[in-house]
Amino acid sequence: MIKFKFEHHRQEVLPLPKFLLRLSKYLLFSLILIAFSLLLGILGYHYFGKLNLLDSFHMSSMILTGMGPVEEMTTTSAKIFSSIFALYSGIAFLSITAVFFAPIIHRILHILHVEGNNETK
Repeated sequence: MIKFKFEHHRQEVLPLPKFLLRLSKYLLFSLILIAFSLLLGILGYHYFGKLNLLDSFHMSSMILTGMGPVEEMTTTSAKIFSSIFALYSGIAFLSITAVFFAPIIHRILHILHVEGNNETK
């Protein structure tokens, strides 16, 4: 099981090999979220938008990356799915970005805090 836990600010900064392992765990989790989101979009565009799988993949990829739609949705159900998926994609993009960068930002802040404490002693 993957543990998502950071060291306390009073603890030493994690050594680089352990940090890289932590970063790889967060990367793996981010990739799983991307794959789930992409699969959700592919299935939705294939079912509701009546697109073939390649076009569904293309449409999902473009929406998830914020590039915008490629195909026009003609049915009501396709338009509703496309709207909901676009809203989901905006939230997913921000969440996945936050998940991936969390250990990097934590490490930078932890290093700055530890260095700040060493200077005052």
